Amino acid sequence: MPGAVVKIVRFTHQPDAPPSLGVVVDDGIVDIGGLVAPGSPADPQDAVRRLIGDFDDLRDDIGRLVRTSRPIPADAARLLAPLPRPTTLLCCIANYWEHAQREARPLNMFVKSSDAVIGPGETIALPAFEEPWTFMHEAELALVIRGPAKDLAPEDWRSAVFGYTGLIDVTARGEGRITWRPVSWLGKSFDTFAPIGPCIVTADEIADPNALHVRLWNSGELRHDYTTDDMEHRVPELVAFATGVVTLESGDVIACGTNHEGLGTIQDGDRLELDIEGVGRMQVSVSDPLGRRWDRGIYAGADSSNPDVIRDRARR
Repeated sequence: MPGAVVKIVRFTHQPDAPPSLGVVVDDGIVDIGGLVAPGSPADPQDAVRRLIGDFDDLRDDIGRLVRTSRPIPADAARLLAPLPRPTTLLCCIANYWEHAQREARPLNMFVKSSDAVIGPGETIALPAFEEPWTFMHEAELALVIRGPAKDLAPEDWRSAVFGYTGLIDVTARGEGRITWRPVSWLGKSFDTFAPIGPCIVTADEIADPNALHVRLWNSGELRHDYTTDDMEHRVPELVAFATGVVTLESGDVIACGTNHEGLGTIQDGDRLELDIEGVGRMQVSVSDPLGRRWDRGIYAGADSSNPDVIRDRARR
């Protein structure tokens, strides 16, 4: 597959068929699941984990299948989360300059529950209680880890990055930009609050992860629109920091944070579309059993970290 963009997906295309792994080609998806023993229902991540670990040895076989197999038409397949249950899902806190400060803030991350993961075409379900003030989208580039990775120097970051995917870090807010239940992961980890996809792009297909365009639309309205060049702490530092704290295994994820300019609320009936240059586009919907409505509002700069400013702008 020299020179070909390798996009790996999890998908199903027959009723009651177990998920399989595939490679995206121009006219559909080539099933490569036969090269990797299927994962068990109890551990849907297992097949992906083993594909990542064995990928270098499987490249030639994957290339042969791509050349000789009849693709499954894209409209006959249903894409699933490419990483259905990462053992460790780390997310950067902020990590973009946003024209708001002169010095980089200390690098920090939180753990997001892997039970929050959903895939393309699925639905973010807002919780049926009213304590959080609102719920917001955050569009992010995510690193897909090849492990075990521990105590890496920044210059060795590539050894731990198998590829890239997209992640929407859905967040329950208490006031303004304050995450619900301050100093806690709970406001980030409701079930369905981590859409991932649409695919995993292998690392050798992205020359520089800090030169990608990230956009998110809410029901057709462009909200996030930034490049990953604006990271306060760039990808090599993220890998070094995370592996200095925990051992990361194949299929684990580091979400790189977001530029909060364009941040806004989500609510019942919304359609979110995330597009990352070189990775692709994913759409998910939003449902709310309570049918709540919020003014869209927008976070547009440094002073908007003040909840009173956000409320004033939301009323305009």
